[in-house]
Amino acid sequence: MNGLNVRALQEAELGEADRIMRLAFGTFLGLPDPTAFMGDADYVRSRFAADPTAALAAELDGRLVGTNFVTRWGSVGFFGPLTVLPELWDRGVARRLLDATMPILDEWGVTHRGLFTFPQSTKHVSLYQRYGFLPRFLTPVMAKPAGPNPGATGWTPLSEMTDPEVALAACSELTGQVYPGFEVEREIRAAERQKLGDTVVVHGLAGALDAFAVCQSGPGTEAGSGVCFVKVGAARPGPDAGERFRRLLEACEAFALGRGASVVVAGVNTARRGAYRALLDRGFRAEMIGVAMHNADDEGYHHPDAWVIDDWR
Repeated sequence: MNGLNVRALQEAELGEADRIMRLAFGTFLGLPDPTAFMGDADYVRSRFAADPTAALAAELDGRLVGTNFVTRWGSVGFFGPLTVLPELWDRGVARRLLDATMPILDEWGVTHRGLFTFPQSTKHVSLYQRYGFLPRFLTPVMAKPAGPNPGATGWTPLSEMTDPEVALAACSELTGQVYPGFEVEREIRAAERQKLGDTVVVHGLAGALDAFAVCQSGPGTEAGSGVCFVKVGAARPGPDAGERFRRLLEACEAFALGRGASVVVAGVNTARRGAYRALLDRGFRAEMIGVAMHNADDEGYHHPDAWVIDDWR
């Protein structure tokens, strides 16, 4: 398309980028008012603030018309939301954004890369297949009411720990056991720096870290008002991983109640059978279902022995 340029997104453009994202998703989902998509939750500003160098803008004749956000979790890379003004759908804007996205993932040297998209959309699935991504397991985004939870013990918010840097290093060591090089320091620090929420740390014997989860809550976060959103979390693999994961879910619910949230939301790839069943057993139910697409059909950490919550939206 003549006049189309892909470049770095600028901070002054975040308001328009947010409008485009809401309009695009709301239109695709058929909402009566597309711009009401997500309410007072926010994907654009928090992801830009986490890493402005990995936020892409599509500009047509000087006008912002689309964006994409690329995320690195150590050896894991994914992107989204990728959104384009509805009036320019099927005009090649998304492909130009993807053409600029792939070199970022290459430069990072990530060993596992993927995305979350709509399984019912042949257009979306076909587009990403052109770039080597293949659909694998469904990824439901699940929710449950946050109820009284007196049994949640042995956990601490990272912000209240005496040495949070030691705990952060322990979180990276834990995720590295799940998948080599996998770490989410970016999300932990973003939650603290941007005041999006906190990281729930579950302790084991002798104070060892058994599990953790990065939780966002409140307006202006990816959660929105009244919601506790588990961005990413994991339990230490091995024997009793299921019990550690159960305690993590209890802790997330207790954290939600402490923040005044009435709902807990968490995503889980159904290839992680144990984690998925644990969420079901605790009363979580799918409120939307996506599909994870992986480059080169690589499973990464999406297998039954990985007790991980995450959301690649």
